[in-house]
Amino acid sequence: MNSSQTSTPANNGKPFIQTKDLSKTFILRAPIVKRILGQDSEYVRAVHRVNLDIYGGEALGLVGESGCGKTTLGRAILRLYEPDEGQILVDGEDFTEMDGAELRSMRRKLQVTFQDPYSSLNPRQRVGEILREATLVHNICSSDEVRDRVEYLLDTVGLGVDLADRYPHGLSGGQRQRIGLARALAVEPEFIVADEPVSALDVSIQAQVVNLLMELQEKLDLAMLFITHDLRLVHYISHRVAVMYLGQIVEIAPSEAVFRRPLHPYSQALLAALPKTNPRDRRSEVAIQGEPPSPINVPSGCSFHPRCPRVTDVCKVKDPELLEVDDGRKVACHVVHQNGA
Repeated sequence: MNSSQTSTPANNGKPFIQTKDLSKTFILRAPIVKRILGQDSEYVRAVHRVNLDIYGGEALGLVGESGCGKTTLGRAILRLYEPDEGQILVDGEDFTEMDGAELRSMRRKLQVTFQDPYSSLNPRQRVGEILREATLVHNICSSDEVRDRVEYLLDTVGLGVDLADRYPHGLSGGQRQRIGLARALAVEPEFIVADEPVSALDVSIQAQVVNLLMELQEKLDLAMLFITHDLRLVHYISHRVAVMYLGQIVEIAPSEAVFRRPLHPYSQALLAALPKTNPRDRRSEVAIQGEPPSPINVPSGCSFHPRCPRVTDVCKVKDPELLEVDDGRKVACHVVHQNGA
């Protein structure tokens, strides 16, 4: 893998997926001793006021350290987790307010592939049954056509029809991930959340699955949110990159721009941590201070300020807004806003 998505697909100026101030908080019940003493439950701020636009045919990479809220954001967009606040628009329609038949109909457009495909596949169903069920539930084809549909889906993800009679436990990790992708594609979606889809696979298999994802995303004109902690991978597959820290987006820009010249100190530190393969690489050596704060006790002001090498007094008291600083790039950083891009 040595190339990358170089430009964002043409769009009509209207995002297919749009979040507005999307937030999700989890409540942790206090231990029994604390409850006896009258202490309150604790709250985990997983996603906080996230604003994202994802266009049709675009792969948006979402990257950040483990525990920063990437998976929660992906699931909140799909309403697998119900957001606490904010709005989700799907092709201009308010997905947040939908229920009943309208919600079920919209869910067909929005699918997900999981980090661990085995846990998401019914171990008691053969592969063919898994794909048939997904196809028939949403009336994609008639019962007479479903066999041909299953064969088509297996062929689409590069698998032979003989796998239709096998159970998930009899497949390799790469094959299971392809089956998970085939199941998502079975309902003809327009948007896919790919949540760490290759992190559990061997490196050689990772490349195959990633290339398959890119091929299908382009061929089917899918909008995709690609979640990963691997910066090289997100550079390769994504048109744009959103960098997430403690539940917030701190930088979003075209993929090449982030990797050539990251602006947020956190983005710079993530990039500096990558191994250098070129001795002429003049990448800035920005060190992250300490461990990430707990999402139960988020620092005041900019949540990155306790670890930031460029922290100022205003960073400690005021949360920076995600503002546009140059063409196609937004950054949430007081220092960048004061000094310019």
